[in-house]
Amino acid sequence: MELDRLDRDIIGALIADARTTYAVIGQQVGLSASAVKRRVDRLREAGAITGFTARVEPAALGWTTEAYVELYCRGKTSPVEIGRAVARHPEIVSACTVTGEADALLHIRATDMRHVEQVIERIASEAFVVRTKSSIVLSRLLDTPLVMERNGSPRIA
Repeated sequence: MELDRLDRDIIGALIADARTTYAVIGQQVGLSASAVKRRVDRLREAGAITGFTARVEPAALGWTTEAYVELYCRGKTSPVEIGRAVARHPEIVSACTVTGEADALLHIRATDMRHVEQVIERIASEAFVVRTKSSIVLSRLLDTPLVMERNGSPRIA
């Protein structure tokens, strides 16, 4: 989908605050509230906007411990197979294939170290997993959200 300047400005406003009204966004971008709504509906239908969420501090929900786990897989395990397996673990908040020796990198959030250990044990028990290598997060130094520039280019805030 091709996004014009107005689409990008609307997306930028929604990234900054998804609860902003269409009227306020319209004032920012020079459109009526109904025109903003039509564009948002079109962006959703086209898949450019995939949903609206709240950013929540994980510690507020008791998720105070996090780790990154490298996953080393047997043979020619497909990304789809890895994705299906890790999706069964709600503590895995993101997963991606990577370059280098590991096949995938998992980001885990858990309540404590024992919980992290249990998650890693469950992942390691998957038939295709040869081994894992984990790193526990001691402190988060930078956690920057994505924002949109006025010119429509994405940037890290």
